[in-house]
This record gives sequence, C-alpha cells and structure tokens, in this order.
Amino acid sequence: MKSYWQSFWTLLFPRICVSCQQALAEGEYLLCTTCHFELPRTQSCLTGQSTIAEKFAGKIPLTTAHAYLKFQKGGKVQHLLHQLKYNNQPEVGEWLGRLFGTEINTAGITADVLLAVPLHESRLRQRGYNQSDCIAKGISEVTGIPLETEVLRKKTATSSQTNKTRIERFQNVENVFEIVKKSALEGKSIALIDDVVTTGSTLEACAQVLLENGCRELHIWTLASTL
Repeated sequence: MKSYWQSFWTLLFPRICVSCQQALAEGEYLLCTTCHFELPRTQSCLTGQSTIAEKFAGKIPLTTAHAYLKFQKGGKVQHLLHQLKYNNQPEVGEWLGRLFGTEINTAGITADVLLAVPLHESRLRQRGYNQSDCIAKGISEVTGIPLETEVLRKKTATSSQTNKTRIERFQNVENVFEIVKKSALEGKSIALIDDVVTTGSTLEACAQVLLENGCRELHIWTLASTL
C-alpha cells in the first residue's frame, strides 16, 4: 500500500499520460487506459501480413519484416516517438518494446540476436541514449533474445533524413555502417531493430552490411511504420 507521503506526493505531482497529458489512474503506466487501447497496432506479427515487407522487396532478403504500430503525422505514435527521442524518456521505448515483444512471442517468431540501428557517437552524446537500443531492450526482456550493442557501428555522422527523397536518403546513409564484432553475427539469425521506418533506406544500408558479413538470416522489426 502507498504511504501517506507517497499519496501526498502523487497529489502534488500527478503522473501524466505521455500521450494525452491527463493524470494517470492507479495501476496505469506511461499511457492511460484509453490511449493504450487506441494505439494503432498493425498486428502484422499475428496476421502474418507484413506492412513493411514491400519497402525491402527486391533489395534485401528478409525472413520476417514487421512494424508494431502505424505512424501518422500528428498522431499518438508520433507524439510517443517525440517523447522518446527528444524529451529524455527512454522508458517509453523500453515499455513499447515490451509490448512489441509480447506480440512477437505470441506469434512464435524468434531470432538468435537483436541488433539496434546505431547512432553516431556525436548524436549519442547529444541525446544520451539510442532510442532504438531502448526498444530493443524491451523486446529482449520479454522474448529472451539477447541484445548485442557492440556489433554494428555508425562510423560517419549524417544529416537528418527528414525532407529527403528516397534516393537522397539512401545516398545519405550509404557506406556509413560497419561491423565491429563479426563473430557475434556469423551464422546467426539477426533481428534488426529501429524506431520508425519510412522509405527503409537506413535499415537497408544496415542490412547490407550484416548480410555481407556472415548473417545467416535477417529479420527487420520496427516499432512503427509510416502509412
């Protein structure tokens, strides 16, 4: 049971839903029940109908490709990702990763290793954490698939992908990723984790490096996908 001081503190500083900004009720975490229920899930893991596979068709061979949520400009998912990436709330990524991991488990999908799309060290210092690592950590906690954080590295800083064409996006990330620990992926089934996929250029660049360095089969699992 809550102590008197815990109850008093909650009264003064109520916990707020990160989506609608309303006070959370007892037992709610990060999202209120309404916002949680209204999350636009793709359910592609459960239906087997991938919402993002076509982004990579003919470019890279994938075993599975799934996004957990539908990203819409101005919607709940965009707001959640903004909190995760720019408002110092890594717990949002871990929590959503656990929800995604539960769906992956239910679908019976698995891999040997999780790898998150890395940030360049300059961006990592600025933000303090990699948002894709947070999502992957949540997935790992639920699925039991180990997360490796010292395998894939972004060796070159790049400009934002926002407002670039597909060709410009691919050119922006071409040859910027490298393998640091090849032994961790040789002969392994790898699940590559990212926060949101738009054209898929960044994931494609990462995937090519993994497949060229001994990855046996590749999955792409993203928290969200643009429509």
